[in-house]
Amino acid sequence: MKTKLLFVLTLLTFTFVHSQNGRKPIFEISGKVIDEETKAPLEYATIVFTPKNRGNVTGGVTDENGNFIINVPQGNYTITVEFISFKTKSLGLKNITSNLNLGTITLREDGETLDEIEIRAEKTTVEVKLDKKIYNVGKDLTVKGGTASDVLDNIPSVSVDVDGTVNLRGSDNVRILINGRPSGLVGLSSTEALQQFPADAIERVEVITSPSARYDAEGTAGILNIILKRGKVQGFNGSITANAGHPDYFGGNANLNYRTEKFNFFTNLGYTYRNAPGNSSVFQKNIMNNEINSFLSEKKDYDRKRNFANISLGTEYFINDKTSMTGSIFYRNSDGNTFIKNNGKILNADTSLDKQYVRTEDETSDGETFEFNYNFSRNFKKEGHKLTVDFQFDKTIEDNTAEILQQNIFDSENLDLSNEDEKTINNQNEKSYLIQADYVLPLGEVSQFEAGYKSDLENEITDYSLFLRNANGEFEKDLITSNVLDYTENIHSFYSQFGSEFGKFSYLLGLRSEITDIKIKFADDFSGSDNNATKNYTSFFPSVNLGYEFSESLSLSLGYNRRLSRPRSWFLNPFPSRSSETNIFVGNIDLDPVFTNSFETGILKKWKKFTLNSSVYFRRSTDVIQFISTEIGETEDGIPIIQRSPVNLSSRNQYGFEFTSNYSIFKWWRISSDFNFFKFETKGAYEDISFDASNFSWTARLSSKITLFKEIDWQTRLFYRGPSENGQTERKGIFSASLAFSKDVLKDKGTITLNVSDLFNSRKRKSTTTTPTTISENEFQWRERQILLSFTYRFNQKKKQQRGSRGSYDGGGDEGGF
Repeated sequence: MKTKLLFVLTLLTFTFVHSQNGRKPIFEISGKVIDEETKAPLEYATIVFTPKNRGNVTGGVTDENGNFIINVPQGNYTITVEFISFKTKSLGLKNITSNLNLGTITLREDGETLDEIEIRAEKTTVEVKLDKKIYNVGKDLTVKGGTASDVLDNIPSVSVDVDGTVNLRGSDNVRILINGRPSGLVGLSSTEALQQFPADAIERVEVITSPSARYDAEGTAGILNIILKRGKVQGFNGSITANAGHPDYFGGNANLNYRTEKFNFFTNLGYTYRNAPGNSSVFQKNIMNNEINSFLSEKKDYDRKRNFANISLGTEYFINDKTSMTGSIFYRNSDGNTFIKNNGKILNADTSLDKQYVRTEDETSDGETFEFNYNFSRNFKKEGHKLTVDFQFDKTIEDNTAEILQQNIFDSENLDLSNEDEKTINNQNEKSYLIQADYVLPLGEVSQFEAGYKSDLENEITDYSLFLRNANGEFEKDLITSNVLDYTENIHSFYSQFGSEFGKFSYLLGLRSEITDIKIKFADDFSGSDNNATKNYTSFFPSVNLGYEFSESLSLSLGYNRRLSRPRSWFLNPFPSRSSETNIFVGNIDLDPVFTNSFETGILKKWKKFTLNSSVYFRRSTDVIQFISTEIGETEDGIPIIQRSPVNLSSRNQYGFEFTSNYSIFKWWRISSDFNFFKFETKGAYEDISFDASNFSWTARLSSKITLFKEIDWQTRLFYRGPSENGQTERKGIFSASLAFSKDVLKDKGTITLNVSDLFNSRKRKSTTTTPTTISENEFQWRERQILLSFTYRFNQKKKQQRGSRGSYDGGGDEGGF
């Protein structure tokens, strides 16, 4: 296969050269490339022929034995030989007038490059800029073969809750970007999409807790920017990964890249089948006249099966050395089934059985996502002087159909034990357009001005239908609850920022304005809400980032920014959930955005084997959205129906302290840790009930990596999220542990990894919610322990280079940083 590939590449090169050089004679240039130290042949080394005068650059690559034969037109050429992580070797200027054998060419490994790459790869660390921290995914074995959700759960300052909700510094109001932009890869539900996206496609994650004006103002806690892999190595290269696990988990992923002088072709292909069982339970005490009146017990088992496949294709065209265009498309198809079995009991005050039932929800889902991206980039003569223009189109369709059946096994008041059946259809269709332009102008040696414009246009239609079984045994549409929600959100943004340095002091000052136009329309007459609602507002968002470098090993940073969080469409849609008769969720059409002012200061200190990065932060938020549980005045079999809805309840102050550290104890043992302590103070009231609360909590993560005998890597990760509470709910702490083993094979071209996620099956959320008439104890486990075996094969990629910081499309990696 490799020989055929080389033959095709050689033939293409010959055809191109011949067409461009008319009748110039063609000569064969041959030779062999080997490692200077080991004398091993170097496969896929690149030989480049650069003409002395104007003309076309040509070249080729070596085969598996290090040999090459390249057809080159007559002429004077400077010949260079390149290979990943090796020093480039120049053979000087040669006059090609006949067939030529260059003999055996030896290349020496680039020690400085390897040292730098190895440090970054082993520590999975951190490049600190004024407005962000950049984490390379590196050698984190516990995410090998996993998902984007697993990657984020391993990033300092970030945690992923048991239901997949992403938290940044204890807050779930975080903006997730792909390559610097909102993306259809995240989809209508970021939680579900992140659990579908393969970890092997991710190169690094930017944690932006003090975003500059260049970034969208959305996300009061900050921004997580996921940067995807794209090779910049000459020739054909890539990696292929296969995964298998228990509970059922099968799939694979391929990252492929082919680059010439003018073009860079890249693709990512992936498929996964997953069965993710979970469970939950509720035990509720119902109180009347200060005495327990009855009990409700519900135990749910979740059986989730998912198939999802994705493909992305892209081309980067280098018009010249300063101008390039990039186009790419992404497509994802998913389908699945979720079966929820709810075993319920209602007990009298003396714990005698009053009713017993089994309620099942059988949901099928189908989804498609299509995304098109276009980028134009122009670098001017002065370094850093740059113009970029982006266009993006996303379309996502998600169709869900659920049949809810309730069988009453025992009912003290209803001897016929009749069924109570329902059916729901929920179809969502989202389209969005993004147009963006950014201009960067260096001023002098250390100053920079930047300005830009962005329009983000989004429309989402949710068609929800509820069907109830009538007396004839047929499903009949409930016109009161069924509705079609048409949600349009258009945001137009302008920004400018200026940064400079004075000796060891640097600053970045910016101002962003966003014009928001939201329209909410119910296509059908829906009882209890207006058919139309609009919200229009213009807001300004200043940002200040300051830095002082005391020395190469000690630096200080200060940051301030103002941000907001707009309620998403499912928060606004006032249709009730149906998986439980007595615990329902209903959206709130009258929600307003949350505004937050954030301040933070951080310090970075490096020693020879130890690095410490710590920060103190404060956030002040107004119109905070909180979920409130209330009784709606109705009962089901004597049990009060509890409705949970979001409301703009309160103001909130959050104080926090965090640190991350990396310690290289020995060459074979490295430890990293992060700790985040935060305190919330909430003030607010709803229906004359005070929801004032003061609460502190913390998260801690410890990761240890040891190299065992036979160069087997062993990584262990421990995580703990401390208890927390708000005005109604107390949550207990959550502990989880993961471990992984990894071994390189096939002369370091392959890697086998075995990892166990949630080793003790302890990742469960336990909470107690109290209302004036109920006390509810809850337990929820989204996913049970996962065991995963992964194999990765790399070609034309050095393992060290792959795990380091490859040159790749940044998509926001240099946004506003100094």
